[in-house]
Amino acid sequence: MLLTERSERTRTSSGGLGLAGARSEEFALLPLPAAPALLSTPDGIVVRATEQAAKLAGETTPAALIGCRLADLVTRDGPVSLLRARGGSYPVRPMSWPHIQDERLRVTVLVDVSDLADAGHDAAEAADGNERRWLIEAQRIAKVGSWVFYPETGELYRSPVLAEFLGDPGGQEAVGVTAMIDATHPDDVARAQQFYLDVLTAPEDELLEVELRDRRGKRVYLCTGRAEYNRAGRVERVQGTVQDVTEHRALERQLRDERRKLQDAQRIARLGTWEWNPRSGVMRLSNMLHEIIGKPANAPITFESYLDRVHPDDRGWVRRAWRPLIEEHDPIEVEHRYLRIDGTTRILRLHGTAITDADGQDVLVGTAQDVTEQRAVVTRMERSSQRFTDLVSITPVGIGLFDRAERLVDANDALCDLLGYQLEQLRGMTAKDITHPDEQNTGLPTPAENSGIRRRVPQRVLVRADGEPVYCELRTSASVQDDGTHFWLVVFQDITERRRAAEALRYQATHDDLTGLPNRTAVKDLLYQLLGRADSDRVAVLFCDIDNFKRVNDSLGHDAGDELLVALARRLEGGLPDGCTAARLSGDEFVIICSDIEAVGGVDSLANRVSGLLRTAVPVHGQLIRVSASIGAAVPDGSASGGEDLLRFADAAMFEAKGRGTGKVSLASPALMASADRQLHLEGQLREALNSDGLALHYQPVVDADGVVVTAEALVRWPHPDRGMLAPDAFLPVAEQGDLLRELDRWVLRTALREAATWPVRGGRPVGVAVNLAGLVPGGPEFVDAVADIVAETGISWDRVILELVETALVDLPSRTRHEMGELVSRGVRFAVDDFGTGYSSLARLKDLPAQIIKVDRRFVAGVGGDASDFAVARAVVDMARAMGRQCVAEGVETATQFHVLSGVGVDAYQGWLFSGAVPARDFRDLIARGPMTIPAA
Repeated sequence: MLLTERSERTRTSSGGLGLAGARSEEFALLPLPAAPALLSTPDGIVVRATEQAAKLAGETTPAALIGCRLADLVTRDGPVSLLRARGGSYPVRPMSWPHIQDERLRVTVLVDVSDLADAGHDAAEAADGNERRWLIEAQRIAKVGSWVFYPETGELYRSPVLAEFLGDPGGQEAVGVTAMIDATHPDDVARAQQFYLDVLTAPEDELLEVELRDRRGKRVYLCTGRAEYNRAGRVERVQGTVQDVTEHRALERQLRDERRKLQDAQRIARLGTWEWNPRSGVMRLSNMLHEIIGKPANAPITFESYLDRVHPDDRGWVRRAWRPLIEEHDPIEVEHRYLRIDGTTRILRLHGTAITDADGQDVLVGTAQDVTEQRAVVTRMERSSQRFTDLVSITPVGIGLFDRAERLVDANDALCDLLGYQLEQLRGMTAKDITHPDEQNTGLPTPAENSGIRRRVPQRVLVRADGEPVYCELRTSASVQDDGTHFWLVVFQDITERRRAAEALRYQATHDDLTGLPNRTAVKDLLYQLLGRADSDRVAVLFCDIDNFKRVNDSLGHDAGDELLVALARRLEGGLPDGCTAARLSGDEFVIICSDIEAVGGVDSLANRVSGLLRTAVPVHGQLIRVSASIGAAVPDGSASGGEDLLRFADAAMFEAKGRGTGKVSLASPALMASADRQLHLEGQLREALNSDGLALHYQPVVDADGVVVTAEALVRWPHPDRGMLAPDAFLPVAEQGDLLRELDRWVLRTALREAATWPVRGGRPVGVAVNLAGLVPGGPEFVDAVADIVAETGISWDRVILELVETALVDLPSRTRHEMGELVSRGVRFAVDDFGTGYSSLARLKDLPAQIIKVDRRFVAGVGGDASDFAVARAVVDMARAMGRQCVAEGVETATQFHVLSGVGVDAYQGWLFSGAVPARDFRDLIARGPMTIPAA
């Protein structure tokens, strides 16, 4: 009766019945242990009770306990907690913890401990055992363990469930506080210790909470504790719970992650959500949407305030676009401009639809996305597309659009002009229709993959409307139109002129510029083809050299020589039998290649015919020049001879024929071929000697009238490993045939200048050094650079360098070559004309020679002492040289008479055996060191 009256008062004062009634269905869904258990709100109002709790309280139904205050139902009487039931008060032990599904609610389990004061101990003990099992089972279900701590004794009692949490299911119920704290994660030990201290000092009935992890960090526990004070104000005991909330916290983290991901996705997509109740006019926007429209999150938004920020030009049609959603609840999609408060304009794309909420009311919901950047990209793409269209229309190369069937769909003006059609005529034509009939590939080339490998651009021969062929490079790209249609974009680059230029270049690369005959490159290619056939034994090569051609060049000039060569080339072209090809290798050398010598009557017949063609009289510059040719012939000897070998054998046979006189013919015999092979071997040895500095230089002094050495001429020698010291005449022909003269000149020039740079200096006047050049000559490639590099490398003074050239090399030089020589002369280099008087030139040409030194040939020097003609020539040369400011040097001075006669006519310097022959470099250094040489008496 007392309980009923108290409950009624409690219900009336707290409104507890109303609260219980309002959420009774929700509370009914929350599980409670199968034991005397109560579920209470944060302010201590009981909102649900179990049948066992009602029975323990003496009530017929659990509803009698709903609405009561938990503090009124369970009170403390000293160390004992009493349940105020209908039949009186009963001792109980209350155990409390937060509900696992809603931490704001608490579960309190009442354990009947009346047996402790009851005489009927056995029956009470049995009841207590049942209650204990109920409590443990309830704790396991709720994943809650309980503990009680007595500060005075330092003992801590834990429930079996808590022992299981701590990994000690069979351990003692009573343990120390330290053991409990040590069971936590090392990083949480400090917080556990602080929680223990806080509970001991907290006000009575204040519940403290802390979350701790187990020692391995795998589980998370919500720990609670409340201190109970005795009448003396001292903490009598502390009781609390430990609830496993690992799954709950994991779910919370998952929900937070999902919420964060949604927010991140909305932020990335610039997408917000909205909800609008048309009845109230209030719109609720997500934080992202507030950010998009630039309004604070707490700013009220209505449909009209939203329309006020729509761009004025869009506002009318936007209002109309919303009507289907407002009036008919039809989904809508609207895209319009929106004016933010900060003055910027954004483009929003809105989607809206109608849904029914939990109360059965219609609510309009949707999304709003900021698509300003996307629209800007689309605009740029549209403008870029227009620019591309404009570019295609004005580009000078042909561009065509083909469908998948290779039919032309569209083309620019350049392609129409290229093919000579109107656009309407071209449309519908296939790639095959515009391809030339002779072209094998009639389809479009496949697009090149971007593999990083350079591929040859496909070429096609197309046909114009007038039937003319046009050569094009085709670059193909696969693309897709806006409607998804696949097409080919093909660029046609007109290469007709380029192809013609390439053919011209190929012709120039394989033909002689002067005569138009095939050159050495073409000869090698033709021989390679012929010797690769099964009937290669029928091939023959004739090597022809025009007799005394040098005399024509020297006497009449190079133009006359060129005219003669052209005339002979035409005679060969017109007079050779079928199957024979005439070619010019270089200078006055012609080659005849016969593919089938038997078809033309044999080697002798062909050689005589060619000899007859080249033995003729040709009018040149108003004069009739009679010429002939020395001819050497060679055929395969059955060995693995190549084209180079046949040319070499024929060349050797030609030299043999020339040795027997003009107009002779010689066939390469086995002995001659063997000799040619030896010459080839010698050429290889010479190359090796050049590469390994296997040559040597000797120096012949040039002295003035007082016997002082002023210069020295460098003369090359070859210390051959088998044949001993070889003079130049033994290997210079080999160097000439092997195209080694240029490299030989480089070696001699570099070595001579390097050695001369170390010569001793007497009387403050260093000795100059003269080098004969035959391959490295003015007008040749990189002549000036080669000389300059060697001078810089050796460090010798420019004015000590003398470059000697034969007279014929300095006649009729073009202006560019003269300019190159002038550039070297300006730096100090001097040029000398060697063997002057032997080049079939008149003395009148002396003034035209771009040289500073004239060397009178030894044939004139030899007779100056007794032959009046030689004396006259020598005197004339010296007088003209002096008048023109040139220095004159006499070669081959061997007697005292020659020296004194030449000295009398004014020769500046002397070279010959009278003073010294060519001596090795070391001996020449000693010669310089000894001072002036002895001048013999007359």
